[in-house]
Amino acid sequence: MQLESYISDLLYRYECVIVPEFGAFLTQRVSATINNETNTFYPPKKALSFNEQIQQNDGLLAHYIADVEKIPYEVAVKKISKRVSYIKSYLSEGETIVFKNIGDLVLNEEGKVTFEPSNHLNYLTDAFGLQQMVSPAITREVYKQEAEALEKVIPIAVTPERRKTKPNLRYAAAAVIALAASAYMGSKYYVNQIETHNQIAQENANTQLENKIQEATFVIKNPLPAVSLTVTKPVGNYHIIAGAFRVEENCDKIVSELKDLGFNARKIGVNKFGLHQVVYDSYENRSDALKALKSIRDNNNPDAWLLVKNLD
Repeated sequence: MQLESYISDLLYRYECVIVPEFGAFLTQRVSATINNETNTFYPPKKALSFNEQIQQNDGLLAHYIADVEKIPYEVAVKKISKRVSYIKSYLSEGETIVFKNIGDLVLNEEGKVTFEPSNHLNYLTDAFGLQQMVSPAITREVYKQEAEALEKVIPIAVTPERRKTKPNLRYAAAAVIALAASAYMGSKYYVNQIETHNQIAQENANTQLENKIQEATFVIKNPLPAVSLTVTKPVGNYHIIAGAFRVEENCDKIVSELKDLGFNARKIGVNKFGLHQVVYDSYENRSDALKALKSIRDNNNPDAWLLVKNLD
């Protein structure tokens, strides 16, 4: 039995997953962080830890295994106990137990279990699809200092040129100014005439358009028959998530591809991080949802996961 796969499934939804007679895996939400030295942005996540002191069975892990494998609860408890015995025997021999996507377990010199969490998987569903990002350093202050330094080194000065104006040139300039003023006044009058004509034409066109709209709106000679549509609304609080996408066009493309494969795929809205979520299907019964999730992981998408949420 791959015990770590069941623990991994539960860590998405719960903050504490207890392995009876062994210990508990705990999660704690960590906000997004920035490394100022490397200019790296890290998305929010769930930080994993292990507490060897918490060993009392709360039934969560056993019930989940019983639902997935369709076995009695008592049988699931025995399977967990058998797996824990193997793990403890390997640890006592100095072996390192590797739980995929969770972390490594090993005994220290004092005989206590130490845990090194894995950073390959983010169990915070709200941050699904977010990756760490490296941004180049902002150098606007450097450019400003360089510009100020250039202004000090290369001053700009304007020297006016003195000329002697001849009387004939003075009269010619006055004539040019007079002609320009006359042309300006004539062109302004012409433009005003054109604007008045255009305004009258526009008002006539608006009147004709309003008459056509009223005729089309209130005079319907051949009304079309009414059409009745029956819409089936997907129900259920158990949703198998196919992915979340920043661009809605990509989201629509995935929905179309999944429908071609026979899934009842659809969009269920945008999460708090602005990502459009796509589901394979929604279920009313938890057992049916887990069965479908297992089939999808085996045959279509190993990264699919189950979201329990009321979308009404």
